[in-house]
Amino acid sequence: MPKVLIVYDSASGNTEKMAHAVAEGAKKVAGVAVVLRKVDQAKVDELLEADGVIIGSPCHFGQMSAKMKTFVDESVKYYGKLDGKVGAAFTSFGGSGGSETTLLSIIHAMLIHGMVVVGRSNLMHYGSVAVGSPSQESIENCRDLGYRVANIVAKLAK
Repeated sequence: MPKVLIVYDSASGNTEKMAHAVAEGAKKVAGVAVVLRKVDQAKVDELLEADGVIIGSPCHFGQMSAKMKTFVDESVKYYGKLDGKVGAAFTSFGGSGGSETTLLSIIHAMLIHGMVVVGRSNLMHYGSVAVGSPSQESIENCRDLGYRVANIVAKLAK
């Protein structure tokens, strides 16, 4: 069964709320297993088992958090082995800016691994974003992100 792994970091709980919404959306796709992990409990080896990876991090000075950066840095041991997996990103921030650069910092790592990154042609091109506590619109965008990634994973698995 194809699998989507969602790894997130959250200090305030805002990114965690988003992660749960991403997982809800992914679970709407039949035949796809969804695994949700806080970065502290995630093992970089799980990246090999996943067909899709969605990473969420709070925005720290326009970059992913230090914990998430450590996780991503550890993934170098699987360089070349994540090629073709589906990837996406989401972030929350306090409103001072930096959400797009945070998403891009995650996406850059995915592209270097050769992953296929899911974007959108309408709002939220690079991934889902929340300012402070996620609004209902942000939660819906997160659900859509999870659904879109899981749907692509399911199509590629056929």
